[in-house]
Amino acid sequence: MTLKRYLMLTAVATAICWTVFLFVSSVINPEMTSWVGFFVFYLALFMALSGTASLIGFLIRFVALKHELAFYAVKTAFRQSFIFALFIIAILILLSQSLFNWLNLFMLVALFVIAEMFMIHSKNR
Repeated sequence: MTLKRYLMLTAVATAICWTVFLFVSSVINPEMTSWVGFFVFYLALFMALSGTASLIGFLIRFVALKHELAFYAVKTAFRQSFIFALFIIAILILLSQSLFNWLNLFMLVALFVIAEMFMIHSKNR
């Protein structure tokens, strides 16, 4: 797959995910829905955030940091966008359950930093 085709497919899929998220957030009543409604809401938001962050991360790496190949920039941007979207979803779930505080935020940041360091270290092997 060419880089142009990948970027076009990712942009279209991200636009579809944002559309689904907006539809779900306008249709689902959080006071009346079951766990399925919350799952669909968080899944649509996760996919939309992941695609958006992936595109932005790739463009920043490709334009600003021209010292690496496009394949590695895509791979790194996708991995980091996945972690970023998971981080945002975890914060939103903590907020919805009234469990968000500074200690939980610190532990969550530490967990995701350790995960990223582990992935970077395993990539270098």
